[in-house]
Amino acid sequence: MTDLFDNPMGLQGFEFVEFAAPTPGVLEPLFERMGFTLVARHRSKDVALYRQGDINFIVNHEPKSIAWYFAAEHGPSACGMAFRVRDAHRAYARALELGAQPVDIPTGPMELRLPAIRGIGGAPLYLIDRFEDGKSIYDIDFAFIDGVDRHPRGHGLKLIDHLTHNVYRGRMGYWADFYERLFNFRELRYFDIKGEYTGLTSKAMTAPDGRIRIPLNEESRQGGGQIEEFLMQFNGEGIQHVALLTDDLPASVDRLRAAGVPLMSAPPATYYEMLDERLPGHGEDPGALQARGILLDGSTRGGAPRLLLQIFSNTVLGPVFFEFIQRKGDDGFGEGNFKALFESIERDQLRRGVIGTPAG
Repeated sequence: MTDLFDNPMGLQGFEFVEFAAPTPGVLEPLFERMGFTLVARHRSKDVALYRQGDINFIVNHEPKSIAWYFAAEHGPSACGMAFRVRDAHRAYARALELGAQPVDIPTGPMELRLPAIRGIGGAPLYLIDRFEDGKSIYDIDFAFIDGVDRHPRGHGLKLIDHLTHNVYRGRMGYWADFYERLFNFRELRYFDIKGEYTGLTSKAMTAPDGRIRIPLNEESRQGGGQIEEFLMQFNGEGIQHVALLTDDLPASVDRLRAAGVPLMSAPPATYYEMLDERLPGHGEDPGALQARGILLDGSTRGGAPRLLLQIFSNTVLGPVFFEFIQRKGDDGFGEGNFKALFESIERDQLRRGVIGTPAG
């Protein structure tokens, strides 16, 4: 993909998301239900590689590691992420020059030293330049399991599309500057969503390569809104959800449901009745979307429809959840669905008594 604008760090997409949990047996069955396969184990650490398509999930249970401490503080969570870069050492040196905080990842003998800087919530942000099959970090530090497909198709999930940060009120600007200054990200979208009781603002950032997208969410006013609830449950700022891309979302959803992955309940029938009015000529089957609870967004003005199909899991790792997404020419984040999703979570908070009718 051609860079959208200047790419001084040589970014080339996501390499992996790292996960940890205070106890084993929490992450592994969830990822298996999501269609991931254990393909390799680290040669010297209690670390495993789960893969589906070109999505790499690292499960880190190594005692006294950064991931181990992160899980002790935050519970089961995404405790790190990695960007692909052209030259890891050059990118790392540039990041430090621009004020990034280094993170020392302990290594054993004959292991790669992966450069990392401090990211959201103190989670390591790794810079990886070895990602070709046969030459990757996994080929060196991991042992692949005999007889297992190294790129299993799973449920048809292919790539990490984006991952979203929830931050404290007033901190969205700090993290936007972090990604702009170090990696030359740009603001792609800005939302200001107001529900009946609470609100949030979201700034969607995208990298120069167009493959790394990171929306930033913060509460727009004081009160027990859903971002504040996440921050309280998670015990700090962090990755709220990871979005995974598929070429056939209805088929992937059918497989996810059959495997027992809990997906968010469908919006009311009126949502689908209004699709033709909101997106005239969209060409999708509303009945097939409604049967699966899939949301539809995009634009049908000025030529061929540009569409986005999306669905969310329930919270499955503490307050953390996953999104499953299909892009048909639309590069947004489901802005048309964002308010409907926000209001549905707000209604759930109201039902659970987390928020109440505002005074006055």
